[in-house]
Parts: sequence; structure tokens; C-alpha cells
Amino acid sequence: MITSVQAPALKLGIKSVVLDIIAIAFIYLMPILSHLLSFPMYFIEPMRIMVILAMIHTHRNNAYILALTLPLFSFVVAMHPVFIKSLLIAVELAFMVAVFQVLYKKIHVFAAIFVSIWASKLFYYALKFVAIATLMPGESMVGIALYIQLITSIIMSLYVFYIFGYKRQKQTK
Repeated sequence: MITSVQAPALKLGIKSVVLDIIAIAFIYLMPILSHLLSFPMYFIEPMRIMVILAMIHTHRNNAYILALTLPLFSFVVAMHPVFIKSLLIAVELAFMVAVFQVLYKKIHVFAAIFVSIWASKLFYYALKFVAIATLMPGESMVGIALYIQLITSIIMSLYVFYIFGYKRQKQTK
């Protein structure tokens, strides 16, 4: 049975392809879900969730692919966020993947994911500050309240901690 599709310099497993399809569908349906639930779903940072799922359950190359394409896909499909913010988010998410890759073998996995999330947020806000000063005057600096971002970061970090603990426990059996 074939379990992967070969592409130049990239091996995409079935898990990666399935996760990518789910991520694209989730982002595509985000405006509909927000409307149906009467809740701004972007508060839960769906793109970050999908990239973290890719980091944990597939390969880092897949995480980079999603990090760089989901914000642009969202812009093309829903015109939200605006193009410049889509680029900033893509850079932020790719930065998060890179920081996590550096940290996760050096420090506790909970700390590694939490630090990578917040390091990427600080990087994003620095880039956004420059963008507001030059390209997006009148744009607000913080779109989602920081306490909500902190709560979602803790939840995502706990999930990663749980999955890494489960994988480690499964490997020792």
C-alpha cells in the first residue's frame, strides 16, 4: 500500500494531505461558522491551531506549507484579513514553527510551544507596528484582546504537552 506521495524534495504522507485538506476546509468555512455561532471564530486563532496540529501530527515541512499558505488562502477566499496582514500572519506562523523546532529538544515541550507562540506574536506585533506606521495607518495594533490570546496559547500548549506525553508513553510500551 502506498502511504506517501513523492514531490520534489518533499515527502507528503497521507496524514499530511488529510490535515491540509481539513485545514483548508476549516479556514474556508470560518466565515460561515462565525456567522452561525455568532462568535468571531478568529478569536481562537484557527490558522495557528492548524499549524500546531501540523507541527505535532505531521512533518515540519507540512507545518511550514500551512503557515505560509493558510493566511493567503483566507485572503483569496474571504478577503480577510487584508493582504498585508495575511503576509504578516504567514511570516508569524512560519516563525513560530522555526522557534519551536529550535526549542522543543532543548526545553520542556510545554515551554517550547508556549515560548514559540509568544515569540512569534511579539515578532508579528513588531512587524505590524512597522506596517501601521508605513502601509496601514489607522489600523489597530491589537485585534484580539491579549487575555484571550493568553488563554488560547495556554490551551494549545497543554494540548501539545498532552500529545507529546502520550507519544512518549506509547513509545515506551
